Amino acid sequence: MSCIARAETTLASPATASRLLLAIMGAASLAACAQSPVGRQRADLAPTTKQAAIEHPHRVAALHPRPIYRPHRSSATANAKSTGAQGLASFYSDTETASGERFDRNEMTAAHPTLPFGTKLRVTDVSSGRFVTVRVNDRGPFVRGRVVDISPSAAEALGMVDKGLANVRLDVVR
Repeated sequence: MSCIARAETTLASPATASRLLLAIMGAASLAACAQSPVGRQRADLAPTTKQAAIEHPHRVAALHPRPIYRPHRSSATANAKSTGAQGLASFYSDTETASGERFDRNEMTAAHPTLPFGTKLRVTDVSSGRFVTVRVNDRGPFVRGRVVDISPSAAEALGMVDKGLANVRLDVVR
């Protein structure tokens, strides 16, 4: 073998070895990704049939793109049906409610974090004694320390429009 042939063989050998090493590292990293627990978890969560979605509804919700709001149930809110919750109320305006109804500022409606839609609430201003009966058709309030959001017309009836907030007592009517 000539001197030039030997030099080409030794020069080609490190380049080929480095390419081979890069190819092996790429294949190993792809194989590791395929076996990662995240990849398997997503595969386990995706239901393959409607029956699987019905049997395991929590798995479908696990892939929800935004966190699902679950309100903190204080002891006063949890016992609203029996004793009557007390706390701050505010009023709000929106375009659509959580129940799917279109928001109407002239109706006597309210947003409550846990009570079923359609529940009738008596909202009593503790300082003035004025009260109004509202229907729950939305979720909220999403501010810590508040127990209910009421529509602007209900806020006018309670006389809290100028104040913005009022200390109220909630009693479930039906």
